[in-house]
Amino acid sequence: MPRNPVVAVVGRPNVGKSTLVNRLIGSRKAIVEERPGVTRDRNDFEMEWAGKEFTLVDTGGWLPNTSQATALDNKVSKQSEHAIEDADLVLFVVDVRIGIAAEDALIAEKLRSRTSPSFVVANKVDDPAHEAAMWEFMSLGLGEPKPVSALHGRGTADLLDAVIANFSSGEPYEPESDEDDETQDSDDMIAVAIVGRPNVGKSTLFNKLIGSERAVVHDQAGTTRDAIDTVIETDLGPMRFVDTAGMRRKARISEDTEYYSLIRALEAINKADIALLVIDSTVGVTHQDQRLSERIDAAGCPIVVVLNKWELLGTDERELLVEQVEMKLGFLADPPLMKISALSGKGIHRLFPILGETIHGYHRRIPTREVNLAISKAQIAHPAPAGGRVLYATQGSIDPPTFTFFVNKKLPRTYIRYLENQLRSQLDLGSTPIKIRVRNRNT
Repeated sequence: MPRNPVVAVVGRPNVGKSTLVNRLIGSRKAIVEERPGVTRDRNDFEMEWAGKEFTLVDTGGWLPNTSQATALDNKVSKQSEHAIEDADLVLFVVDVRIGIAAEDALIAEKLRSRTSPSFVVANKVDDPAHEAAMWEFMSLGLGEPKPVSALHGRGTADLLDAVIANFSSGEPYEPESDEDDETQDSDDMIAVAIVGRPNVGKSTLFNKLIGSERAVVHDQAGTTRDAIDTVIETDLGPMRFVDTAGMRRKARISEDTEYYSLIRALEAINKADIALLVIDSTVGVTHQDQRLSERIDAAGCPIVVVLNKWELLGTDERELLVEQVEMKLGFLADPPLMKISALSGKGIHRLFPILGETIHGYHRRIPTREVNLAISKAQIAHPAPAGGRVLYATQGSIDPPTFTFFVNKKLPRTYIRYLENQLRSQLDLGSTPIKIRVRNRNT
């Protein structure tokens, strides 16, 4: 299947790559802040300009072969290099107000060895007075720079015209077919959000699931800032996995960047069909894990609890952790429990069958006769106090299964909970989240 051309946006830290990406796509989807190192992972955005479709890839700051680079810097740089390998065209962003930095020269050297084209994008040319400074970048050996102001939008339309002209002048490309687009965007596609506190192993699990180092993994809390998604083919059909930033309590979020990361993680939960709540087994279930679980449960999203780093626990520690999960996350109605090592991949093979079973319950519609039979048996076994009774019950909707009880009088909350548990057991709903609505016949 022919694919859309891929355009990678690269450059050293803090030259305005994400600002340019936001300007080109027309929305604030890439996180931007006036300091280096904010963007760390690759982020893909589908674009159309002048009737031509292509994929724009935002990358983190590239620091090739510099002594000042940290281990995390090297991993971020590796993501940029992977993006370049996959790209049909590279937009190399530089800062005209600073001039050619040593890192710029190193990046240019690598780009010159490519067979595919690269454009030097001279950013921060906010007015004609700054245009003269851009000619210095001719010395990089990548052709005439293209002046833009990502902040103000100056020159960005001309840049997009040049991008499209480059595709038109080369081998003809065909946009992906409508059929393929429907597959990618179908409402039937299962969306799985990987959530948890910072540094519990979410990105490691994400990379293991998709089979490549798509997300940056490092033993520093808060490495992932954006929600990243990748569609993979499975025995259950195409599934969209979303790696989210680690979520902390709002009181501890001091940076604007972390705030936007939190918002996007919560948006991913709201749009997900199922959530993988990753917990660090060596730490146990924290208060924040409980709050995240409550947030996911409130969204009506089924949860699979993933106990990562399981291999680091002894037998007694494992038993205590399972008891802790049952005690602190008991409100989740017995969610599936996965015990894995994201680093080695041990136990991950069980994930897809569990996802299949969970999502089946989530989409399940039960005949009204079976619902009322289950409620009748429950009331015979344990009648409601003070003559209360469910006269009729029906399933009104799915995703999650939602049941309406028509009652003759108000029933105690504990009795409603009892009926919910009976529905779970008799209708084989297991850990599927369900909603109960109560309607009084007399109101």
